[in-house]
Amino acid sequence: MNKKDISILLVDDEPDILEIVGYNLTAEGYTVITAENGVEAVKAAKKKKPHLIILDVMMPEMDGIEACEHIRKLPDLQNTIITFLTARGEDYSQVAGFDAGADDYITKPIRPKVLVSKVKALLRRLKEEESSDNVVKIGNLVINRDEYKIVKDKKEIVLPRKEFELLSLLASKPGKVFKREDILDKVWGNEVIVGGRTIDVHIRKLREKIGDNSFKTIKGVGYKFVV
Repeated sequence: MNKKDISILLVDDEPDILEIVGYNLTAEGYTVITAENGVEAVKAAKKKKPHLIILDVMMPEMDGIEACEHIRKLPDLQNTIITFLTARGEDYSQVAGFDAGADDYITKPIRPKVLVSKVKALLRRLKEEESSDNVVKIGNLVINRDEYKIVKDKKEIVLPRKEFELLSLLASKPGKVFKREDILDKVWGNEVIVGGRTIDVHIRKLREKIGDNSFKTIKGVGYKFVV
């Protein structure tokens, strides 16, 4: 996929950030769409279906967390990568962002060139997903990586992006114990700093949706998927 074919939705209520970041991303060859609040972001996402959304957290009318929740409910945007712009030290915003379905976060202030590098790293995930096996069948569970779809007992289950990627990773090798650091690296990427608690929260949600017996905790090590 060429850069000109990749669209990025940039959402922030500060005109300077929209102008500076938008300029640098456009200079890299990406197609940039801008919005100034969460309401505009949801409308733009529905209309343009961007590959990546960069969302500020604190905005008028609708904040980034709520906007992310709305966007994640749209079937056509299940594959869209969402990253938050958060102020340094806003741990609550980071956790709330992941819970809302975000893939990543970028800490402000950040130099435009560094942000562009972060964006390139995020977009590499699109290529990785395109090259992966399409469908995995394990017992009564079917994982369609192309469509980000889960079917269990012939019933479709909708999962946020990170829950899907975590399930897809664990189910790729049933019975194998995945270490916590490997999970963080493969699902969240080593360009992101998140705590082990983030994994626990996502595993808990997967147990609720897929079944408690499908996941086993190996204390002090990590998790494995059980058939």
